[in-house]
Amino acid sequence: MQIKEVIQHLENLAPTAYAEGFDNVGLLVGDKNTTVTGILVTLDTLEIIVDEAIEKNCNLIVSFHPIVFKGIKKFNGSNYVERVVMKAIKHDIAIFAIHTALDNASNGVNNMICEQLELINRKILIPQSDTIKKLVTFAPKKEAASLRSKLFEAGAGTIGNYDNCSFSSDGIGTFRALEAANPSIGKKGETHTEKEIQIQVTYAKHNESKILKALFENHSYEEVAYEVTTLENRNQQIGMGMIGELPEELDEISFLKHLKTVFKTGCVRHSALLGKPIKKVAVLGGSGSFAIRNAQQAGADIFITADLKYHQFYEAENKLILADIGHYESEQYTKNLIVSYLRKKISNFAIILSDKNTNPIQYI
Repeated sequence: MQIKEVIQHLENLAPTAYAEGFDNVGLLVGDKNTTVTGILVTLDTLEIIVDEAIEKNCNLIVSFHPIVFKGIKKFNGSNYVERVVMKAIKHDIAIFAIHTALDNASNGVNNMICEQLELINRKILIPQSDTIKKLVTFAPKKEAASLRSKLFEAGAGTIGNYDNCSFSSDGIGTFRALEAANPSIGKKGETHTEKEIQIQVTYAKHNESKILKALFENHSYEEVAYEVTTLENRNQQIGMGMIGELPEELDEISFLKHLKTVFKTGCVRHSALLGKPIKKVAVLGGSGSFAIRNAQQAGADIFITADLKYHQFYEAENKLILADIGHYESEQYTKNLIVSYLRKKISNFAIILSDKNTNPIQYI
C-alpha cells in the first residue's frame, strides 16, 4: 500500500476540505507514492516520535497536530520544528496531519470526549456553513433516470439520514450545434428542441470532483449544461464542538471530580459554581474559548474545553460553568480513535499507537 491510499482512508474519516482556513493539514512531509512499511499515530510529532518511528520501522507518522503550522524560511535545526522535519526527511519518514479536519468531523475529537463522558443525544455545537453545494443540470428525458442514479452513486443527494434526494422538473431545451461541434443529437447548423429534465441535487463539497466526473462521464451531450452553487445552509453533520446530555444529572462537585478522573488531568480550572445540577454538557477539544457564547445559547450547564485565559472565565456570566481540563487532556483519546479506524481499514502492515506522552505541560 502506498501513502496516498492511507491518506484516502483518512480523508474518508475526516475530509481535509473541512479543516479550518488557518490550519495546515494533509501530507506535510514525504512523497505520497511511497510504499508504507508501518504507521505510527501520535498527537504531536516531536523528535522522540520520529525516533520511535525509526525504531519501529514506520515510515508514515499520522499526527493530530501539524508540526509545520507557519511558513519556514530556512532549515538549520535552530528550533524543534526544523529538527523534526530535517530528521524525518533524512530517514524517509512522511508526516500527515489531520487536526481541525478531525475537530470538525461528527465522529472525531469532540465525539471522543462525549464517549468518555457517556453523553447521549449528541449534536454539533457550531455547525459549519458553506460546506453544502447544489448541482443543477439538464438531461434528455430518456436519460434522466440513469444520470440521476450515477450522481447518487458518486455521493450526491445525501442529506442527514436520507440519501437519493433530488428534485426534477420537465422542460424544453434548445441548442444549435455550430460547425466545429459534434452533437450526439440534432444536426449542425439547425436549432434543435429537446424534451429535458432539470435535475437538482445537493452534495458535500469534498465530493465535488467525484460528482462532476460522474456527470460528465454519464451525460450524452458534448457540452454539458450545469450550474454549481454553494449554499448558506449549515451542515448539521460537520462543525466545531458537540453538546449532549448526561444519562443522569450530577451535582457540580461530583461532575468536576469525575471530569478530573476521566481525563487524568492535574487540575480542572473552572468558573464559579452555580448551585444547580449538571445535565447538559457542551465540549470542544483544544482551544475553545471562541465557543463560550455558543455553549450558552445551546443551554449548556457546563462547557468543557482548554486554554481559557483569566478574563475569559468572566464570560460564563453566571449562566454556565466553564471548565478548562487542559489542551493535551482534552485531545488525548484522539490518537486511539485514529488507530482504531485505520486498523479496521488496513490489515497488511503495522499500525502503532505511539507510547510517548507529548504533553508539554507538567503538574506538581
